[in-house]
Amino acid sequence: MRVRKRSGALEPVDVNKIVRAVQRCADGLEDIDPLRVATKTISGLYDGATTSELDRLSIQTAAELVAEEPAYSKLAAGLLSAYIDKEVRGQGVHSFSQSVALGHREGLIGDATATFVAANARKLDDAIDFDADRRFEYFGLRTVFDRYLLRHPSTRAVIEMPQYWLLRVACGLSHTAAEAIDFYRLMSSLAYLPSSPTLFNSGTQHTQMSSCYLLDSPRDELASIYERYSQIAHLSKFAGGIGVQWSRVRSRGALIRGTNGHSNGIVPWLRTLDASVAAVNQGGRRKGAACVYLETWHPDVEEFLELRDNTGEDARRTHNLNLANWIPDEFMRRVEADADWSLFNPDEVPELPDLWGEDFDREYRAAEAAGRAVRTVKARDLYGRMIRTLAQTGNGWMTFKDTSNRTCNQTAEPGNVVHLSNLCTEILEVTSDAETAVCNLGSVNLGAHVDGDDLDWDRLRSTVRTAVVFLDRVIDINYYPTEQAGRSNPRWRPVGLGVMGLQDVFFKLRLPFDSERARELSTRIAEEIYLTALESSAELAASAGAHPAYAQTRAARGDLQPDLWGVTPTQTERWAAVRERISEHGLRNSLLIAVAPTATIASIAGCFECIEPQVSNAFKRETLSGEFLQINSYLVRELKSRGLWTEEIRSRLKRDDGSAQGLTELPAEVRELFRTAWELPQKALIELAAARGPYIDQSQSLNLFVASPTIGKLSSMYLYAWKAGLKTTYYLRSRPATRIQQATVPTSAAPAPVTDADALACSLENPESCEACQ
Repeated sequence: MRVRKRSGALEPVDVNKIVRAVQRCADGLEDIDPLRVATKTISGLYDGATTSELDRLSIQTAAELVAEEPAYSKLAAGLLSAYIDKEVRGQGVHSFSQSVALGHREGLIGDATATFVAANARKLDDAIDFDADRRFEYFGLRTVFDRYLLRHPSTRAVIEMPQYWLLRVACGLSHTAAEAIDFYRLMSSLAYLPSSPTLFNSGTQHTQMSSCYLLDSPRDELASIYERYSQIAHLSKFAGGIGVQWSRVRSRGALIRGTNGHSNGIVPWLRTLDASVAAVNQGGRRKGAACVYLETWHPDVEEFLELRDNTGEDARRTHNLNLANWIPDEFMRRVEADADWSLFNPDEVPELPDLWGEDFDREYRAAEAAGRAVRTVKARDLYGRMIRTLAQTGNGWMTFKDTSNRTCNQTAEPGNVVHLSNLCTEILEVTSDAETAVCNLGSVNLGAHVDGDDLDWDRLRSTVRTAVVFLDRVIDINYYPTEQAGRSNPRWRPVGLGVMGLQDVFFKLRLPFDSERARELSTRIAEEIYLTALESSAELAASAGAHPAYAQTRAARGDLQPDLWGVTPTQTERWAAVRERISEHGLRNSLLIAVAPTATIASIAGCFECIEPQVSNAFKRETLSGEFLQINSYLVRELKSRGLWTEEIRSRLKRDDGSAQGLTELPAEVRELFRTAWELPQKALIELAAARGPYIDQSQSLNLFVASPTIGKLSSMYLYAWKAGLKTTYYLRSRPATRIQQATVPTSAAPAPVTDADALACSLENPESCEACQ
């Protein structure tokens, strides 16, 4: 077997050379067999393969062994790091400053960043820590290589190494070399990462670093609707996730007075939006993505709920848009009471989108009394249809209008209204025709802050302080694709600091996800992060001034998030001090905390996503190199410590879809620790989120997991979420996400199927005793 070198010459494959290369990357790793990797690599080669193909095959070989030994993930990452190093050096790049200079010459790096790096080249070059690549798991580093590293426009070879990338991101947001190095070291430790748009674009020619854009509903006018299309296209082009309201547009059959004709309703307009979102991807790196919100009183709500169905008339379906219900409390109260619900054309009740709470209730009931309703339905029938859509598609997210407004710092003044959330349901900011809400995100890796049998609270505070400064910095440097976004963000200066790796914390501290101690710790973490973020924002305000709209906020009236929930925080002295500081200087940021999904950056950081429990102990990860099975490393360590990490155990885990509950060799308390999201009571997830709520001034992307959804389970679950005070929920995950199953209720005779209406009534009227809800 021979391999072709870069010079074109052929030489025999040297097994020992491959073994030595693997051993260098395996240094410090246990349970690794370099010879096995080398021989498996050679067995997959063909005569005349290039050295580059040899390197890629060795990476793939190591990655394929992760299922039986998780340490091979680190080995594969080390081999990939060496491969990237070769590719970068092959272009004459031997330092960070050279990488930035090449990127600038090729039109990738912005002028300001190039100038900053050139002026501080020696300090920045010396700051690079190549050993930090060893912190990456393979799938995280593979994601970085495939999607984040800058590539030469002609050759498509990467021009920066992973550590160069992180320092470039830091330089794009820094004023001094020392500041850049400190931020780089934080990101390099994987204890904190900004969101993908910032990681993509900081320091480049296109400094669009915000994650989310929220647009109010267009007016019921042709020009306004097409203006929204244009705004959404421009925002999506520069890598923004879009949320848009559509409740002001008239419904199907409504009179068009100018022509004496009748409207086709919102579906044709959303079909056009659907096509636009599909056509305009996010800078060629991600598909365009948007979520449409509709208020529950809109007459097209039932057709809206059918937009993601896989059956029916395709001309009335939207396969790229996500859907969310914007639900007032009045609707949920009528569901509970089994009362009627009235649907209104927006032109008959133009005030309703801008009202919430008692003001909404009063005007809604007045419109009913005046006979302005298009038609009336049973509230439970509509709620049941909403539940069915969730069960069948995972879409049609349940988000609660009144709680979102009542607990938002931005809604102190009349006219400042939260009309929707974003694509992932964690952002809650005011919008209007003139202002598109914007938010830039970042997440703390909680698992990286565990120290022994507790969290390193000092380190967590330090991380949060740094994160707030650099999230705030994005606002001033950011490129705003539309005038409305550029007007809103500097006025309100909202940021969204979130978390990831909560499941890692619970595994490291051996806390079952639904235990009381886990809930207490989760709440304490949330309080610590929000309190520290407030302190940091008040410090920024003292030096740079409060945000321009500060006088219109609840904080300016002395009300912080715990006050809006009626909760007394635990750190009395610090809260008193920060209140005094805020009263003196205000806040630099109107909003500070939002828990985003973190799917990609959690993969980079090598931790579990946001606030979620693990979905499986054995799961597939997909890369451009293929699919690879991974097994929960915490469970593997537990099994190894008991001498149970065997092929037979691995086979059982795969057979049981990653559930550890069949591993009866483990004690019950250990199996309880390693339950998956499907095996946890969803009530516990809701209660964890509700307990965090008083310390989250935006919201949380909260997925719920029901393996076999029924009308009974889901209706009681979302009613409980509303009563618990949740502002928003995200996907309903089911296994499989197919047709909703019918609930059954046992009787003294043989069990008989019941109707959806019966199951819904049972679950709402007897939430603790109805079998359908358990």
